[in-house]
Order: sequence, then structure tokens, then C-alpha cells
Amino acid sequence: MNTASTSGSPLQTVDRALQILLSFSDSRTDWGVTELAEAFELNPSTSQRLLAALASRGFLTADPYSRRYSLGPALWHMAALWERGGGLARLAEQVIAELAAATGRTATFTVPDGFYVRCIAAVDGLSGPVRSHPLVGDLYPAHAGATSRAYFAFLDPLVRRNMLAGRPFARYTEITEVDEDALEVLLRETYKAGWAYSEGEYDATTRAIAVPVRIGTKPIGSLTLVEPKIYDYDDDLHDHLPALQAAAEQFASLLASNQARAHRDWRRGRSRAPRPPIDRA
Repeated sequence: MNTASTSGSPLQTVDRALQILLSFSDSRTDWGVTELAEAFELNPSTSQRLLAALASRGFLTADPYSRRYSLGPALWHMAALWERGGGLARLAEQVIAELAAATGRTATFTVPDGFYVRCIAAVDGLSGPVRSHPLVGDLYPAHAGATSRAYFAFLDPLVRRNMLAGRPFARYTEITEVDEDALEVLLRETYKAGWAYSEGEYDATTRAIAVPVRIGTKPIGSLTLVEPKIYDYDDDLHDHLPALQAAAEQFASLLASNQARAHRDWRRGRSRAPRPPIDRA
């Protein structure tokens, strides 16, 4: 297919519009008409029409001065609907169900919620639930436990400091760290190790080991294995760290795969597209 053509089936036009939306990233926050035309091997008029159509439906916004297009509020609305409908939780459950079955421990996935992380997916291990109530919906404070530390430790240190500085820290058990400077040391140690472990910092009856889920270098949540202290296991919780890390990578790849595929598709299209002859006169 000649991607420079202004004609094409409706399905091709839809696919091209979706590729444009998926091309946005941390390093690509906006597009100009000519720039997009060159990147996607489009005629400038086609590029203009596609961007204008996406903007008219709120998927993009156009800066009236620079005439560059960035992501619009319609995407936020759709993302919110997806999250409220359990979209992220369903993706996580695919991964943590396998993890719980393989390790025999309860597996959870949490996302940031202000100064906490909130559990949005949990699958019980072979020994059953770790608490009498469901874990989904539980909040874990930034300063207590492996689950929250595996997220907050991987934030930009300045961002973390601004979030936590001067906040009072509740003491949940006798070993909860409530000193701000000592907590920062603990978070930096967690970052260096790449994972977090806790035994009774937040809940005196449980042990937990957790790792961040990251898209690139940005943490979006944490995966945790939890076990009740009252049970005797044939293996140690630390033995399952490689499986936990592999599950986090698997989950991150699920979230990132569509965007990466879109980038590959249009770059592959560029390499295959015929180039105009060079006039050497």
C-alpha cells in the first residue's frame, strides 16, 4: 500500500488514525502537520485532515499559536471508563493468577492513590486468603510495608520528597518506620536492590515481597506476594523473587505492547515506502 495516497478504504483510514494516537509517548507529546506527514509518509493534506478529524472528536487538541496537536480529553474519558470497568485489573489478574498458582502465595497488584497504593487485583494462594476480608480496595500507606515501598522507592526522589516531606506517619506495628529521614534511606535501599521485603511493618500477621511494575523507567504500581505468618511453607518467600520479577516484566509488556507495535508498524512502513528520486542536477 502506498501510504502517501490520499485515498484508501475506511478501515485503512481508521487504522492510520489509531497509529497516530498510539505514536504519542513521553518523548513525543505533539505533532505538527508537516512533521506527521513526513513521519507517516502521508500527503500534507491527508495529514491535516486526519489531525483535524481527531481534534474535532476531542482525541487531540490543537494549539492555535503553534498549530501543533497534542492528546485531548476524549482519551482521558476513555481511559477513565476503562479503569472504572476493571480493564487494568483484568489485565493484572491474567498475570497474578499464574503467579499465585506457581508460588502458592497470594498475589496482588496495586496502583498509586495519593500517598498510598490501592489494591485493584488479588488472587489467593493455596493456603487461602491472608485476611478475613477481600484485599481489593485496601490502601497501603507510603511508609509501611513492601507493597507501597516497591512503588514509592522508584519515583523520582524529588517528586517523592515533595509528596512525603512533613507528613505525619502512623505507627501500625512496633517496627513501622515513622522517621522521615530513616524512611528515605530505606526507600533508596529498595531502589538499589530493585525489590522490597517486609515482615510485619504494616500488618503484624503477614510477610510480603514486592517489585515495581514499570513502563520504561516510570513506576505505575507494584506486584506483591503475601503470606500469613501462621503457615509453614516448604520454601522461603525470597525463593519466588525471580518469578515475581518475571511477572512484573510480563505485565509491563502487556501494557506497552500495543504502543510499541504501532511504532514498529509505521517505522516499517517508512522503510518500505518508495522514495522520490534525488535530483543531482
